[in-house]
Formats: sequence, structure tokens, C-alpha cells
Amino acid sequence: MEINQVIEETARDAYGRLLSYLAVNWRDLQAVEDAIGDAFLSALETWPNGGIPDKPEAWLITAARRRLIDRARRTRISDNALQTLHAMSEDIQLQTTSNAAFPDERLKMMFLCTHPAIDPMMRTPLMLQTVLGIDAVRIASAFIVKPSTMGQRLTRAKAKIRAERLTFEMPDADEIPYRLDSVLEAIYAAYGSGWDEAASVDSSRHQLAGEAIYLGKMLLRYGLREPEIYGLLALMLHCEARRGARYDDEGNYIPLYDQDCKLWDQRLIMEAENHLHTASQAGRMGRFQLMAAIQSVHAQRLLTGRTEWVAIAQLYEGLVRIHPTLGAFVGRVAAVAEAYGVEQGIRLLEAIPLEEVVNYQPYWALAGHLYKSLNRVEAARSAYSRAIGLCTDAAVRQFLDRQASALDA
Repeated sequence: MEINQVIEETARDAYGRLLSYLAVNWRDLQAVEDAIGDAFLSALETWPNGGIPDKPEAWLITAARRRLIDRARRTRISDNALQTLHAMSEDIQLQTTSNAAFPDERLKMMFLCTHPAIDPMMRTPLMLQTVLGIDAVRIASAFIVKPSTMGQRLTRAKAKIRAERLTFEMPDADEIPYRLDSVLEAIYAAYGSGWDEAASVDSSRHQLAGEAIYLGKMLLRYGLREPEIYGLLALMLHCEARRGARYDDEGNYIPLYDQDCKLWDQRLIMEAENHLHTASQAGRMGRFQLMAAIQSVHAQRLLTGRTEWVAIAQLYEGLVRIHPTLGAFVGRVAAVAEAYGVEQGIRLLEAIPLEEVVNYQPYWALAGHLYKSLNRVEAARSAYSRAIGLCTDAAVRQFLDRQASALDA
């Protein structure tokens, strides 16, 4: 394997772990990011001559730690801080000479990103970029804003951290439940990014979906028993259970209503149902539990052969009340159209302000489907055209193109 490829794969797979391990201990995000960047640059310069180390992650984290020590000495930082770095050095040496993996500190780092001085609106995007390695373009897509806007916001957030010399501290145990929502939002957004455009089982985005599920389960290992953690896990697992049915052998996209439910992973469905049942015992309903419950109703088609759209529509009504996102509103439209008729769905669809959905692809895909059902050919053609233009998944784009072409049949 070429050295550049090894470095690229290590950066993609391990950057978040490296950054979190160092930042949780050092708590100067900018300094750690700079040190890791220098370590990767050093790898590009030295590995071609010295060869790829047996443990690339260990080599990189050792190099980054040395740069932090150099920086600390140059800036005459306190003896206590240097002691922290030297203690990290001993830990790194232990990890390097054993078969143990580096401690995964990403969850701690995500909680650190909920620092009170950080804009609440930027906490989740900051986690997605620094801890999970998602680029600003994909983060912008998740939050339905322009990539340039998201990039500027992330830059400002990091500039504030640097200018105000913010150091990260873990919240007290009694504070964690109040700071959990941003962490759950980041894990969910990471899963969504891994779910989109993941036709290939080898894709890096598919790997990101697995990492999101892993982080959700790690929250339980921390001893946190908030019902929304179980709800989020149930949601992700229900979706993951259907991954193998989303595309046929030729790579063509298959929408949920046309999927062969016998291809769904029953083991994952049962695991999801167990988590959802555990969440329900707390008696505190949240948005992730409602979203998981919607997916649970879909999963029942495996047993009954039909989809209970009235139940799904009712769950969406609850969702838009407690968490009125654009995705929830569009989902409600689809459910109402199936449960009570396309005309009612269209009324709800057209009640959503157009300025809010200009760049929201699911809205236009659904609009094309509903207008097509009512034989409103021009409206359907226009909606499909917008949906195709906004679609980044080639297989979904081809599916929508086939739907649009059928208007002329």
C-alpha cells in the first residue's frame, strides 16, 4: 500500500480519536489541531525514507505530543501543564509497546464541546468537524445552510476558542443530562451522513454510520440511562436493519415502500425494539423515541405485510409538536397523504413556506410523487427537476429521473 494512501486512511479513520485523546488531556483545541497537522506533515516527510511504522496512530500521536511539549516550553507554560504532557507520554509509550488500542475519548471530547461559552447553535457542528471528521460541506447539508455559511460559523467558533483561550472541562455528572442533547444531535447527524450515499458497503460513509452506532452504545457504557439515548440507538438500528434492501444487485435505489422486507436484518430490528422498550419505561417521551417509534411501525410490515400509515401519521403529529423540524414536517406530509389521501397531504405540503425548502431535496422528491399521483404533470415535472438537481446520491438521482420520465409515458 502506498504511503500517501496509508496516511490518508489513517487521517480519515483515526483523526477524531487522535484529536480527542490529546484534547481531553491538554484541553487546548487549537494547539492540539496544530500539533496533529504537524504530525501528519512530518509523516509525509519521514515515512517515505523510514518506512510505514507498525502502529501509524501511535507514531502520529507521539509526534503530536512532542510538538505540544515544544510549544509548552516555548511559551513557558506552567510546570503542571508539562507534567500532564509527560504523563501522556508515559501512557502513549505503554500503548505503543502493547497490543492495546488507544483509549477512545471521543465522547468526552463531544461533551467538552458543550462548553457554556460556545454558541449552543455551533456545539453540534463543532463536534461533527473536530471529533467526527465531517467536512463543512456535509455539515452544512445536514443543517440546510450554505457550505460557505457553515464554514464561516465554524471558523468563528474556533477563533473564539483561541481568542478567549477557552480550556475545556468535563461537565459534572449532574450537568451531563442537560448537555446531552447536542451530543445526541451530533451522533444522529453523523449517522445521517453515513446513511446518505452509502450504496457501497465499503464506503467511508457506511463506516461513519457504524461509528455513530458505536458512540451511541458507548454512552450507555458511561452509565448514562437517559431514555433519549435508547431512542436514538433504536432509531439508528431500525434504519441500519434496512440497509441491505435499499439497493438491488445492480445498484438501483429502492424506496422503503418497495423494499423486500425479508431482506431486513431481523437481529438489528429486535435490538432496536429492545432499546425502544427500555426507553418507554422512563415515561419521558422525546423526539428520538418518536422517530424510532415511526421506524418501528414500518418494521411491523415484516410481520403483518402492511404499513399502518394512520399510526405513523399520529406519531408525526407528536413529533412536529415537540421538535418541529423541516424533516418532521415533510415526513408528516408523506404519512398523511398515505393515511388520509393525497389531497390532504398536498394541503400540508403547500402550507410549508417555500423559502424554507428551496434547498431541501426530500421536500421536492415528495412533491413530485404527490403531484404525479394527482396527475398534475407540470407541477410534478418541476418538483422532480428540483429534486434531481439537489440530489447527491447517483442511484437516487436515477430513480427520480425514471419517475420524471414516466410522466411523459
